[in-house]
Amino acid sequence: MNLRNNQITVRELLENPKSKAVFERRFGKWMKHPLVGAAHSLTLAQLMDLAKVYIPQKVIRETLEELKGL
Repeated sequence: MNLRNNQITVRELLENPKSKAVFERRFGKWMKHPLVGAAHSLTLAQLMDLAKVYIPQKVIRETLEELKGL
């Protein structure tokens, strides 16, 4: 998947069934959080920057590689 140098938006990722499935499988409980809707306008780079406070860097890297492989 072309992540456009991590400038793809969360909205675009969640509108794609394959990338949405990656997020749901890896972050299922977080996907139900009310702030997910507010994050739709964020870029993937912005999301990763915010997520590093809550999610281990290894998990973020693995998710990014999986998305690139779609």
